[in-house]
Amino acid sequence: MTPILAEYLGTAVMILLGGGVVANVVLNKTKGNDSGWIVISTAWALAVFVGVNIAAPYSGAHLNCAVTLSVLMRGEMDFSTALQYMAAQFAGAMTGAFFVWAMYKDHFDQTENMHAKQAVFCTAPAIKNLPRNLLSETLGTFVLIFTILNFQDATLNQDTPTTIGLGSIGALPVAFLVWAIGLSLGGTTGYAINPARDLGPRIIHALLPIKNKASFNAEYAWVPVIGPMLGAALATLLYSAIIK
Repeated sequence: MTPILAEYLGTAVMILLGGGVVANVVLNKTKGNDSGWIVISTAWALAVFVGVNIAAPYSGAHLNCAVTLSVLMRGEMDFSTALQYMAAQFAGAMTGAFFVWAMYKDHFDQTENMHAKQAVFCTAPAIKNLPRNLLSETLGTFVLIFTILNFQDATLNQDTPTTIGLGSIGALPVAFLVWAIGLSLGGTTGYAINPARDLGPRIIHALLPIKNKASFNAEYAWVPVIGPMLGAALATLLYSAIIK
């Protein structure tokens, strides 16, 4: 396992589970059809938990270009490595999205609603208003990155603290964070908060032989890319300015 492979595999499994729950909820004749936003938000949080557990020991489990940008801005990673991380995240997201389609293909075939089918792969605004949609993605990612930057390691011994690892449960805080963002801030755009998570599967949707499918929607597709990167940059700048 290498850091780049870990980013690829962690992101692929995260998208497999995250896209999978959307497919289970919105496609016709699934066991979970029409089970609602709570199911989607909860499973996405758990998908992040699983992806982080796969990648964390080897790469730090960014799984998100916005996280990688923040690490780069903090001087904790060089530009070349950051680009490799982002490429692995995009490739992993595309792979995960492909296998969601492969598994749920019968249900895609039974679903006429083109927007429901596209929702399995990528986000779309509930009400199209590009400036406000951009604000939504920026704010959601700002909360994600600023909170991650404020995470504290567990320690033993108050007098001379010793940092300890928490093993697999160390991924719980970020899962709860994504859950909170989804439930509270996800209603406007579907909270992509991750360029790779949205653009990679959006490209796969455009390439796959899905009948009666929606367009790529280039007019909106930049929002879940630029918004998360802007939110990450602002969160990192604020953290760097106020936290010594």
